[in-house]
Amino acid sequence: MPRPRSLTPDQLASAALAVLDRDGLAGLTMRAVATQLRMSTMGLYRYVTDRAELEALVVELVFGTVDPTPPTGQADWRDRIRIMVHRVRRAVDAHPAVVPLTVAHRHTSVSLLRWSETVLGILTEAGLDGGRRVIALRGLLSYLVGAIQLEHLGALAGPGTGVIAGLPPDEFPHLGETAQYARRIEPAEEFDGGLDIVLRGLADPVAPADPE
Repeated sequence: MPRPRSLTPDQLASAALAVLDRDGLAGLTMRAVATQLRMSTMGLYRYVTDRAELEALVVELVFGTVDPTPPTGQADWRDRIRIMVHRVRRAVDAHPAVVPLTVAHRHTSVSLLRWSETVLGILTEAGLDGGRRVIALRGLLSYLVGAIQLEHLGALAGPGTGVIAGLPPDEFPHLGETAQYARRIEPAEEFDGGLDIVLRGLADPVAPADPE
């Protein structure tokens, strides 16, 4: 028998997140979530219209733990940006499979919108506006999403490193040498090093201006 209409959005999101953590993005189906909730697939449609709505609930559940409050006590705007970025990284650390969903649902997640609003405020205080601010925010988001996916789903220092290190040196000399060094770099060092490069670029006074 279908379960009575008593499930909350958080309960639905938690069930979908459990499936996502266990089976990955490809395993996130209406049937799998219904099974997780011990109900029929048709019963689940009484709560959500499709998988996209489930995805949005999952994104909001994970990013709802991110504190959107502007950091205090930091004189340098780049340090405040680092804090905001690391808040997101910590929130998704246990749920890396949710990261690809942020691209599709970044405009509908209230928590992500609040995070973006705070980051934009910091960038504005740093003197970035107009087109430069657009590029800055998108650059930060692109790095953040990509770096987290690489860290958890395809890190250069992960299992694939051995394969890369074994490539023919006459054909892939740089890849092979880089793979050797990659084995010695911890994920946090790799993430922070890349973030520093992005932040130095944002601080560049000759960054692109508004298009004419």
